[in-house]
Amino acid sequence: MTVSGGGAVAVDMEAGGGAAAVAAGGEHDEVRCGGGGGRFVEDWCCACAGLLVGPNPMMARYLYALIFLVTNLFAWTLRDYGLKVCQGARYCLGAEGVLRVSLGCFLFFFVMFLSTVKTKKVHECRNSWHSEWWPVKVVLWLGLTALTFLAPSPLVQLYGKVAHFGAGAFLVIQLISVTRFIMWLNDCCQSETTRKRCHLQIQVVSIVTYVGSLLGIVLMYVWYAPSPSCKLNILFITVTLVLVQLMTFVSMSSKVKAGYLAPGLMGIYVVFLCWSAIRSEPHTEICNKKAEVATSADWVNIASFVIAVIVIVAATFSTGIDSKCIQFKNAEGDSEEEDDIPYGFGFFHLVFAMGAMYFAMIFVGWNAHHPMEKWTIDVGWASTWVRVGNEWLAAIVYIWMMLAPIIWKTRQVGSSAET
Repeated sequence: MTVSGGGAVAVDMEAGGGAAAVAAGGEHDEVRCGGGGGRFVEDWCCACAGLLVGPNPMMARYLYALIFLVTNLFAWTLRDYGLKVCQGARYCLGAEGVLRVSLGCFLFFFVMFLSTVKTKKVHECRNSWHSEWWPVKVVLWLGLTALTFLAPSPLVQLYGKVAHFGAGAFLVIQLISVTRFIMWLNDCCQSETTRKRCHLQIQVVSIVTYVGSLLGIVLMYVWYAPSPSCKLNILFITVTLVLVQLMTFVSMSSKVKAGYLAPGLMGIYVVFLCWSAIRSEPHTEICNKKAEVATSADWVNIASFVIAVIVIVAATFSTGIDSKCIQFKNAEGDSEEEDDIPYGFGFFHLVFAMGAMYFAMIFVGWNAHHPMEKWTIDVGWASTWVRVGNEWLAAIVYIWMMLAPIIWKTRQVGSSAET
């Protein structure tokens, strides 16, 4: 596994380059696009029109995200207002309906994965299938979703068990992608050119993020550990504090010298994961006073739910286009060519397939046999422990990514000395 910076950012840069090329093409065709005072607006119109001509994988990814968002909303509608009976309990608020919709979404993206994996060049016919043929793909998506409602209940329940592993794999890939991006950003800020131009700004951001993570820990102690009886919350928050200090110590060690920015950003990330884990505790817990406030004000609960759904889609999208976040061989020698695809189509669809499993799990609280309140998401003890495990794993992955280059370099020096 190698760490290579800026995968997702590189994709966006390529997208910008594509738009610039279209705009440049518009400048050479002034007769069609016009000139004068409205030239700026008309150039943009020409660029937007160019997006609809021929296969455009950069635009296609947003349409796949839209399909994923609609699927999430449909699953939520079935959970809260649709099927009211599921296997093993009477008050599951359509948990089996969520699993069926998730299964249809998973099958759609898995079919897309099988049909686009190992696509390399933009002139391949699979690029056209990935970026075009939308009426056919919409019919395929709707057909597979409808087909799952004809599937027997034991098969759906079996999918629900398998979805635990797929959702877990999605979380692992996501945290690796986030950690990789933080390290790439830190490397950019540590470069000589950036440090000369933005030294003060980098120092301010580093201090703010580090202090912000510590402030978040203090607030969690105040909000979620008001008494010594809240032992579990105290354990979660204390471990988070230890992890933040450990990541800072490793980053500032004499051999790593990564500065305060990377551990500050990772500190914010793990504090957020700890906060979301505690928020996922059942709302009946006496130590979770903030959850009681959320359930007492409907608009707060609804707003939190809407934001959570948007975050799910955004996280799946950003992870899917970062096909370089997991590599099992050194790809530094591989040079990108002009006709290469801008991101891995197979990886993109595989992440969305696992994302379908993930949204099913958080909609049913990682357990299809316990009740879920309306307008809630990812609530229950199973959800809490999944998020806590995700937090601890994120810290381990970050520390490993910091130490791995040093370990490998030491081994290489040792092996060369022996020879």
